[in-house]
Amino acid sequence: MGNWNQMMTLVIQATGETLIMVVLSTLFSIVLGLPLGVLLCTSDPLTGIKPRPALNQILTRIVNALRSFPFIILMILLFPLSRLIVGTSIGTKATIIPLSIAAAPFVARVIESALKEVDPGVVQAARAMGSTNTQIIWKVLLPEAMPALVDGVTLTIINLVGYSAMAGAIGGGGLGDLAIRYGYQRFRSDIMAAAVIVILILVEVLQAVGTKISNRLMSAR
Repeated sequence: MGNWNQMMTLVIQATGETLIMVVLSTLFSIVLGLPLGVLLCTSDPLTGIKPRPALNQILTRIVNALRSFPFIILMILLFPLSRLIVGTSIGTKATIIPLSIAAAPFVARVIESALKEVDPGVVQAARAMGSTNTQIIWKVLLPEAMPALVDGVTLTIINLVGYSAMAGAIGGGGLGDLAIRYGYQRFRSDIMAAAVIVILILVEVLQAVGTKISNRLMSAR
């Protein structure tokens, strides 16, 4: 009974840490990725509402470079930044920084792709009615792309769950840290199994919720 209570306490604490990391890093990655994705879409030399080939090329290369970094390497490289912002390079708070930066370019691509799926006829109609570029972005593109955006954010959140577990390999906290420190290093297969099961449940719940919200937005059109 003592081992069971200890395991449950550890799993609950680690789950809370993982949720904190995922929720905050999702919010920060959207804050960083939304304007980047909008710029990628609107500056596209072929389909953008305000083509800027040079800017689009620069942003594309930055996004591609950030997306090509393996998360573990990126997290190590960002240790100084985490230490500067939160005062430490390990633990839950410190992991939010690299998680946000790692997810931001992915969010940007998701937003760019979703906005490009909007029917050009809708944009042309808004333009014919005298809408400015800013109005087209906020009142046409983003609302019309909302179901695809929800699907993309859901995928981002699921990826962040996996990244947060990976961060446990270098002291990131959460379920990944629990599985490595207690499950692997202390040969507690029960704790490792519990951590994996909770991660799988989180992914299933997040995917189901995201799909439900996306379907409701589609049916409400």
